[in-house]
Formats: sequence, C-alpha cells, structure tokens
Amino acid sequence: MSAENSKINGHRVKEDPKDIQIPVPWGYVSGKLWGPKDVQPIVAIHGWQDNAGSFDTLVPLLLPQAAILCIDLPGHGHSSHHHNGQFYYVFWEGVVTLRRIVKHYKWDQIKLLGHSLGGAISFLYAATYPDEVEFVISLDIASPCVRNITKIASMTGSNIDRYLKYENLTLDSMPCYKREEMIDIVFDAYENSVTRESAEILMKRGMQPAMERGKYYFSRDARLKVALLGMISMDLALAYAANIKCAYLNIRAIPGMTFEEPENYTKILDVIKLGAKKFEYHEVEGTHHVHLNNPERISGIISNFIKG
Repeated sequence: MSAENSKINGHRVKEDPKDIQIPVPWGYVSGKLWGPKDVQPIVAIHGWQDNAGSFDTLVPLLLPQAAILCIDLPGHGHSSHHHNGQFYYVFWEGVVTLRRIVKHYKWDQIKLLGHSLGGAISFLYAATYPDEVEFVISLDIASPCVRNITKIASMTGSNIDRYLKYENLTLDSMPCYKREEMIDIVFDAYENSVTRESAEILMKRGMQPAMERGKYYFSRDARLKVALLGMISMDLALAYAANIKCAYLNIRAIPGMTFEEPENYTKILDVIKLGAKKFEYHEVEGTHHVHLNNPERISGIISNFIKG
C-alpha cells in the first residue's frame, strides 16, 4: 500500500507497518511500527488477551506524520511466552516491559496509547515515571481494575490452582480448531464487543498452525487466563492517579466495558484532572472495542489531541 495514493474517508493513510522485535531476557517483544521511521513513535498497548492487531483499523486513520509502535505484550500475539514457572502479573509486568522498551531505545520521554489493559499499564507508567511521559491516551479504562478486596482474598487459592493447571498444558494437549471454528470461538467469547471482521483481524496474530493439518491453536499463553492476582485497591489507584502530570486523554465507550463499581472510573479521572498538564474526556457510542470496530468515531479526537 502506498501512503501517497491510499486514502480512507478522504484522509491519507500510513504505509504498511514494519515488523519489529525487541529483545528481553526471556525472548523478545514483537510489534508493528507504523508511519515514519525517523521520529520517535507513540507506543500503543493492547488489551488483555488481544494483540497489536487491535490497532490495525485505527492507526491508518491517525495523523500520517505520527509514528505508532504497536506492541504485543508478553505472552500475547507474536511475543515470547514467559518461561515455565513464571506467573503473569499483567499490570505490573506491563510497566516493567514498557520500561525495558524505553531503555532499549534510550528514550527520555514517551507517548502512550492504551486500550483496556494497555490503558491501565499506561496509567501506572505515567504515575511511576511522571516526568518522563508526554501524554497518555486511554481507551475505555481509567486505571487497573479495582476489585472488591474481599472477593480477591476469597478467590486467590482457586486462581493459583487454575494457573498451575494451565501451566501443565503441552502443545499436543492444547485444544486446536479449524480456522472458522476459531473465529467463531473468539467472536462468541467477546460477547458482542467485537464484530466478526474484528475477530478475524485479531486472529492474524492470535493463532498459529497446530500439528494437525488444517487446524490452529491460540498463540497467546493459556496462563494469561488467570489475571486476578496483582489487582490493586481503590486507595492505591487514587495514589497513583495523583502522581500523573502529563497531558491525558480518556475516551469512554458507551456502553463499553462493564465495571464492578463504575463510579470508580469517574473518581480516578477526577484525581488525574487535578494534576494533568492537559485533560480531555470524551464519550463515544460503541462497545469496549470501538477503536477496532468503529475507529472513525475516535480517530479525529485522538489526532486533535496529538496535534495539541
């Protein structure tokens, strides 16, 4: 695709992305680099059990001069899985992974775009390194999910046992499916959050051939299904929110994602608003994956925010 000749809705779009690999101690973090190669990219981080393809429909609609590095988090998409015995604390290790990327490229500042889990990781990173983040764009999430602490305490044991069960799965024991069956499974699992077309986009990086001819298995690490451990309390979320200094954009999908205590979303934003260099909040009609299903509803908001 030529960026000079290709347009979407009258806007010039980006050239096809370049595949990248960033070395980490357990292997590599994979990604897709969109846009010019001579400017520092915005780092885009996908949601839980999604992958870098989550931004495939949105990025081409953003400013052509903006570079976007969409990564696969560890265990997702084409990125390396953790070694056996290593647990996924998805929020916290996301911050560590992001820090590794910053150190790898020797960046002094970073710009972040995150959906769901990716937005939560961006929140934590901006609060942890408040002087090193230029802006955060967060899609349909305000902070890591704040769960009822009593529920977390009561479910800890069962989650550990689930993790150990998934840890013992081998490739020959992993369930595999025909391609159309896999798309059906993904479409149903997202409970109308993604269209069938969006499910197919996610599965470009979300499945790989099985040993049985004509069948596939999910490329993401099955251990990622256990994500309860490592959640934070509301008090801790508010303390992190108070540390954020950068420009901040939050786009909330309506109805979007369902939260146990939806009022916490507003409470977190109210604290961020007090310290942020610039603050914007927008609501758009759509599902939790509105950025993938209907990117035109948010692309203008994001581009205007990036332009400042």
